[in-house]
Amino acid sequence: MRKVAIAIATGFGIGFAPVAPATVASFAVALLLIPAVGHVSPLVWGLATLALVPVAVWSAGEAEHGLGTDAKPIVIDEVVGMLVGGWGVAMGSRPLVSLALLFVLFRVFDIWKPLGIHRSQRLPGGWGVVIDDVLAGVLTNVVLRVAVGWLSP
Repeated sequence: MRKVAIAIATGFGIGFAPVAPATVASFAVALLLIPAVGHVSPLVWGLATLALVPVAVWSAGEAEHGLGTDAKPIVIDEVVGMLVGGWGVAMGSRPLVSLALLFVLFRVFDIWKPLGIHRSQRLPGGWGVVIDDVLAGVLTNVVLRVAVGWLSP
């Protein structure tokens, strides 16, 4: 079962990218996953993302046993965080700009961890790996909604 957890936690291998695996995973979500699911209803997107959170927590926690505490190859947290960041945001008349903003905002908030987000990393196991990215995604979502509103004609 641990091999399945590691496969999920590493984004099916994306986490083994030789340079900046979290950034690569975030970019892959922005480039591939969000455009693919961007046409589903916000309710379905939100429920799917909510259902992914316990899977992410479990897989990240299990993967830590084989890869180390919050190891760089664990990128399922970035996947969840990016999905939270993009949830329900109408990409407006400039979808590429909106996707780029989503990516940049999420990476900045994930790395910087403002507003006490860094404290959530103290939670045990997979919770400490995933929740800071969920919170960075929430902050991204709020800022992105404002930015997309400004960008729309």
